[in-house]
Amino acid sequence: MIESLLLAQASGGVRAQAEVFNEIFTVFLGLGTLVGVVVVSYTLYNAYKYRDRGEVGEKEDVPVLGELPTGQGGPKAKKLFLSFGLSAIVVISLVVYAYGLLLYVEEGPSEQNVESDMEVDVVGYQFGWEFQYPNGATAQNTLRVPQDAVIRLDVTSRDVWHNFGAPELRIKSDAIPGQTSETWFSTQGEDLSRNETVSYKVKCYELCGSGHSYMDGEIIVMNETDFDKWYKSQAPETTNTSSTGNSSDESSSSEDGGH
Repeated sequence: MIESLLLAQASGGVRAQAEVFNEIFTVFLGLGTLVGVVVVSYTLYNAYKYRDRGEVGEKEDVPVLGELPTGQGGPKAKKLFLSFGLSAIVVISLVVYAYGLLLYVEEGPSEQNVESDMEVDVVGYQFGWEFQYPNGATAQNTLRVPQDAVIRLDVTSRDVWHNFGAPELRIKSDAIPGQTSETWFSTQGEDLSRNETVSYKVKCYELCGSGHSYMDGEIIVMNETDFDKWYKSQAPETTNTSSTGNSSDESSSSEDGGH
């Protein structure tokens, strides 16, 4: 379930960061393996073909040290020139491809006309994490989010440098006092039934003191209905405070009227 939640491509063009990084890894691994097999095979072929047989052959066509191949010096020079050209094309293509995907990871799905479903403030401290929700609710070390959502995190610290990271979601962001770092993740993927959750570990990746190794947390993905119920129950109670304040004012007015 976790793998499908992480890697599934959601509708609307939103892709989880984990999916993007896994795609980059797969492409580089596949292409690197292919190039490696071709190079090693060609090297072994030539080592066998041109092995020393103790015979005196014709003058060999070898590149001159310090000169760039032009492709005009014979078959071997042409092969060298071709290999340089193909290598340049492959490397430049990979750089452009990877840079485009990493820009998406950096900027987030908002650039794809997809609005964030929730924005949460993350505050690191020695030695824990505080999560502040849009409705004013706060939670310690446990971030609860709904399924099928894009979550943006504004990360900072109240004391020393920390680093907020969730390896399975491929998110990692510095928590620096006086500064705010932005990151995001997507929970879009497989639907969760009622009372079903998926949990991801959160750790600090910046040595921040004697309790650094205990600075753990978790991100819990919940069914949307369950999350809405929990979210409403966590909202600060402002109604009672207002009612109490009004009652006090009325009492004061009554007393003033009595006098």
